[in-house]
Amino acid sequence: MRHPLQRPAGDVRHFLEWLATERKVSASTLNQASAALLFLYRDVLREPARFPADMPRARRPTRVPDVLAPEEVARLLAALRPDHRLVVALLYGTGLRLMEALTLRLKDVDLARRRIHVHDGKGGKSRFTVLPDSLVQSIGEQMARVRRQHVRDARRGGGYVVLPGAYGRKNPGAARDWRWTWLFPAGRQYRDRSSGHVFRHHVFSTTIQRAVKDAARGAGLNKRVTPHTMRHSFATQLLRNGYDVRTVQELLGHRDLSTTMIYLHVLDHGVGVRSPLDTLGGTERREVGQ
Repeated sequence: MRHPLQRPAGDVRHFLEWLATERKVSASTLNQASAALLFLYRDVLREPARFPADMPRARRPTRVPDVLAPEEVARLLAALRPDHRLVVALLYGTGLRLMEALTLRLKDVDLARRRIHVHDGKGGKSRFTVLPDSLVQSIGEQMARVRRQHVRDARRGGGYVVLPGAYGRKNPGAARDWRWTWLFPAGRQYRDRSSGHVFRHHVFSTTIQRAVKDAARGAGLNKRVTPHTMRHSFATQLLRNGYDVRTVQELLGHRDLSTTMIYLHVLDHGVGVRSPLDTLGGTERREVGQ
């Protein structure tokens, strides 16, 4: 419990090594601790020389994502409630991240051109992705229901929606414009304390995360399944269908092609390779299996 300036110079390195070897923390936790100590000595105590200049950053291991086969996706969707099923089906059919799907507005869906406009993806990037033909009718019906709900809310004094950035000050009327309504609105409204207006938020991410987890368990899937697994499965299935990796990169909104290339490792490259075990004679195979 001594002041950091009273500690020996090598204590920072020893502490970080202790975290890695004794506590066995993850690479992200170790880098976070290192950044916190650097901030302490450089910006708070104004003694940057006390932090080791040659301290390396821990490398996060590269993990191949889990993906679902088409038949597994079908089992998962069948185990979901109808209101949750449409969200998860959209994730698998478009490759959207969960929050990208939940923050879609009615104006972002182009039924005629079969595409979805993502305005504020990861890194603030905008992109288009495909809208599956099999979801056009369901999404159209969802949009009609949401518009009717918005009209009812507006008649009762509500119908407000949060607008991005400073757009609400530039165009105050857009807060009650049905085109800005969430594609997947929440079931309840709330009253904003500062303005007194009644708003409706979009469906919370935890609701879909919990629904996917329960559905995967109910479907008997032996993999760790999250909403993001749908995005991984979308990319992998496109590559299996013969689409080039550049097209998949654009649909996913990846800045670096190397991020998309990881899905090439998920493909069934081992299909067609005969295992050495299968070359044994019938008797030997039966003995091994006993």
